[in-house]
Amino acid sequence: MAHLPLLMKDLALILGAAAITTLIFRRLKQPLVLGYVIAGLLVGPHFSFFPTVGDPENIKIWADIGVVILLFSLGLEFSFKKLMRVGGSASIAGIFEISSMLLLGYITGTMLGWSQMNSIFLGGIIAISSTTIIIRAFDEQGMKATSFAGLVMGMLVIEDIVAVLLMVLLSTVAVSQQFSGVALLIEVVKLLFFLSLWFLSGILILPSFFRWVGKWLNEETLLIIALGLCLAMVLLATQMGFSAALGAFIMGSVLAETSQAETIEHQMQPVKNLFGAIFFVSVGMLIDPVLLWKYKWPVLLITIAVMLGKTIFVTIGSFISGQPLKQSLQAGMSMSQIGEFSFIIATLGVSLGVTEDFLYPIAVGVSVITTFTTPFMIRASQPIYLLIDEKLPQKWRNRLNRYSSSAQQLPAEADWKVVFRGYFIAIALNSVVILAVMFLAVRFLDPWLVKHLGNELFSHILTVIVTLIISAPFIWALTIKKLHRGSYTSLWLNSQLNHGPLVLVEVIRNLLAVLYLFLLLNQLFPVNVAFFGSVITLAVVLVIFSRKLQAFYARIEKRFMTNLHHRELMQNTGAKSTLTPWDAHLAHFVIRPEAACVGKSLQTLAWRERFGINVASIERGAKMITTPNRDELVFPFDKLAVIGTDQQLQQFRQIVEPAVPIKLEEAEEDIRLMKIKVDEHNLLKGKTIRHSGVREMTNGLVVGIERNGERILNPDSTMVFEWDDIVWIVGERNKILELTAKA
Repeated sequence: MAHLPLLMKDLALILGAAAITTLIFRRLKQPLVLGYVIAGLLVGPHFSFFPTVGDPENIKIWADIGVVILLFSLGLEFSFKKLMRVGGSASIAGIFEISSMLLLGYITGTMLGWSQMNSIFLGGIIAISSTTIIIRAFDEQGMKATSFAGLVMGMLVIEDIVAVLLMVLLSTVAVSQQFSGVALLIEVVKLLFFLSLWFLSGILILPSFFRWVGKWLNEETLLIIALGLCLAMVLLATQMGFSAALGAFIMGSVLAETSQAETIEHQMQPVKNLFGAIFFVSVGMLIDPVLLWKYKWPVLLITIAVMLGKTIFVTIGSFISGQPLKQSLQAGMSMSQIGEFSFIIATLGVSLGVTEDFLYPIAVGVSVITTFTTPFMIRASQPIYLLIDEKLPQKWRNRLNRYSSSAQQLPAEADWKVVFRGYFIAIALNSVVILAVMFLAVRFLDPWLVKHLGNELFSHILTVIVTLIISAPFIWALTIKKLHRGSYTSLWLNSQLNHGPLVLVEVIRNLLAVLYLFLLLNQLFPVNVAFFGSVITLAVVLVIFSRKLQAFYARIEKRFMTNLHHRELMQNTGAKSTLTPWDAHLAHFVIRPEAACVGKSLQTLAWRERFGINVASIERGAKMITTPNRDELVFPFDKLAVIGTDQQLQQFRQIVEPAVPIKLEEAEEDIRLMKIKVDEHNLLKGKTIRHSGVREMTNGLVVGIERNGERILNPDSTMVFEWDDIVWIVGERNKILELTAKA
């Protein structure tokens, strides 16, 4: 019989064990991740009742590949635009919670007498909640349509991206063996620079590439190309001193902006499942039950710290961001666990050799306990809130309600804010491209020219010319391009006091261009030549070629924006739920074919009168109907975006939702439930809802008004707006923002 490689025997063993344990865990309705971990424990070196893996090193290599695949798949689900749409509430709450948990973990480790490195890694381990476990718990308890679920999902997006950054920073701290604030700041700046560069170049190139080769693509070739790009970015990231996981995540997030994202994600699913299973089994193989029992008290202490810390800090962070106490507490108790990212961070400490052996099984033990408690914590959040609300004095309740109502007001955007934000983004992004081109020219092009041409001076001059040709459009955008002309002109004409700051901004952006050219020339020529050469070169380039540079940059910008939004343009989109400081929110429903409402108009159905809900949009095949009128008919499998409270939506669900849930693809359309304040900027005061033009300007509906502490749901169209009214509108986000920006 032919000799069977040891690796194949080991894979047969771990996948067989994983299959059995996951079947058991499916039967028990528990997360599969825990089943994989238990399988690893059973076939690992610390458990002698079953056959043991023969070559753990080979399995470790497969597990490392598993981390890359998991992070690549996470990037595919991420998307940079999704982060921008998370909103201020989830961002503020997420950052507050992660920072607090990092500090709590460090303090807990120090109290236990652990070393500084163990304490730092403990903070990272307990800072990140489990997306898999939370989503599963919401599904099983039917809470995905509740008002706090969107906040939790947004915070999980923030946690995922912070977890990737944490891995980079923890690797830096582990290698340097010191916690230097300056060194970490340099690493963060370096990381942000390369993230921006990779994102800009990826969006500029990859969507166009996929469109060009689209007629030759099938599912097989698309999968191979995606994996090839993933591993290429892994190699590039490691060459730049970053982790392989970061490279995989970045490539996944860039591919998430292409129109092939869903196909790639679908094709990656079995690959992700296979390598994910191997990774989590390898996690279980590192668990030493004897060591875990020895540290049972630290496990218990850290478990309590996770459950209480997550609940308290998420609740406080959510409330600070403007969410009501009820939703804040529900979000906090939903996120009181750690999961898959904690395993990855713990594995990182072990692989770098900077954490003690006991930290890893402790992390797994805490994860197992908090995973089992998560469903109970979610169910207990409502009774606990009612108890707290009952015990709070009326004065405190009024203050809390006033704060949550005012914290998320959307006032008109000041001209200064618009101008400076536009200039900051333009300066940052163009600087990244210019510095990247100069770095590549000096590091690679110039040495190559010197080697092949033999004339050093001529090679330096040629390097400068090539660099200027490539970077000139971006230098023009950095120094000359006018941004937000309307707001800029308004500020300039409004007051002479505005002239100074505006001129200063122009001076700074031009000085930056001179500085960048000086840095380039100073690498190749003496200082005096570099100084005068940078000023003269900038003047010549911008004066002579200004019009051509403007046209060329406009084409680049158009191509970039087309690629960035290509996925949205190619797919039909629906309404996306967002969170509000009161109980009304957006949820999605599909009309079942046998529903009694099929074929009837919205006026006949009178859902607003019967349930108190509003239909924000209807997606019907390739057609999207926003803010449908009363004569619109309802057809089978229409996808409805509906606004209402939790109780109203639960009642409505029984009327329209199919018996077998239909999985809806995540909507990308920015149809939001937002609120604005009636002030001197939007000129709504004194107008009725019908004649204010809000419906036409926002392509939306006014569904609520808060006035003097009173909440008016579904106000009559003849109601007149008053000063300081808080108006709730469901409509297109960008158009609502445009309304608030009008002066």
